[in-house]
Amino acid sequence: MGQIKESMVDFLANHPNMKYTFFGGKGGVGKTVMAGAAAHWLASQGKRTLLASTNPVHSLSSLLDQDVFGRPVPVGGAPNLWAYEIDTRDTIARSKEEIQEKIEWFLKYADIKTRADEFVESATLNPAFEESAMFENMIDIMFEDEYEVYVFDTAPTANARRLLGMSSVYSLWVDKMVKSREEAKSLKELLSYTKKNEKDPLMAYLVNFRERMAHAKELLTDDGLTSFFFVTLPEALPIAVITRFIQWFQDFGIPVGGVVVNMLIDRSMVDETSADFVRNRVMMQEAYMDQIWKEFDGRVRAVVPLFDTEVRGVEMVGRTADFLFK
Repeated sequence: MGQIKESMVDFLANHPNMKYTFFGGKGGVGKTVMAGAAAHWLASQGKRTLLASTNPVHSLSSLLDQDVFGRPVPVGGAPNLWAYEIDTRDTIARSKEEIQEKIEWFLKYADIKTRADEFVESATLNPAFEESAMFENMIDIMFEDEYEVYVFDTAPTANARRLLGMSSVYSLWVDKMVKSREEAKSLKELLSYTKKNEKDPLMAYLVNFRERMAHAKELLTDDGLTSFFFVTLPEALPIAVITRFIQWFQDFGIPVGGVVVNMLIDRSMVDETSADFVRNRVMMQEAYMDQIWKEFDGRVRAVVPLFDTEVRGVEMVGRTADFLFK
């Protein structure tokens, strides 16, 4: 049986300036619960804390047993803690409006006699549009800097990887757009009597956007400020998922804080009189725990048990925090 070499408490003690903490993993492993427990513990340390969900399938309101949808809400029974389920529909609607304005602006500036509607529809029907909108909302929250620490409950890992990797993708895209814009502007000046000192609103937008993405990437790749924790169950599929994605996150330069194992059955509570199903589950979990200790050697930060009741409400979230920060 392995052992934890650096616990969550130790990890945070060794990263005293940690400000942005993300929890992710395969769907159904307990990301929301672990994010809630981490936020609860950080708030109990006297830090003004925001627990935010960037997962389109929200469950924070259910976890905390209070409505936190659409705006930051103080969590009852947990001083220093605010929770916020981002309204995806509102985010997407606002993003569509902004895109409409920018495209109309561009077409007018470029003297192109085409309606913006077709461009907007093409842009917003892209499957990545929702993730892009959520990313914008997430970095807005980070840039506002109203809280001491932030804990994000992310979408399932594949989505989270794309979401957090967008700062790199955006940077490459904007660099190409700026270069194209400079070339187009030079050509326009050669072919017309346009004054060279004429303001270029599109270029100003692109430069501002590039600076914004550079700042987001700076925050997301700073291992003193940011960490991504993977939540797994002692089961084959969740382990395989995070094994693959840990490397992908590192490729993006996003610091991986470690692995949290959730829903481990307490071996001491099981004996010969226990149901076959329970004893078989324990044997299966023990085998996968051996695999976890080997594959994530030195990275396991906590092992949280399977509770005898649903984790719901601030009291149970606090109880979970006691195990997460043991």
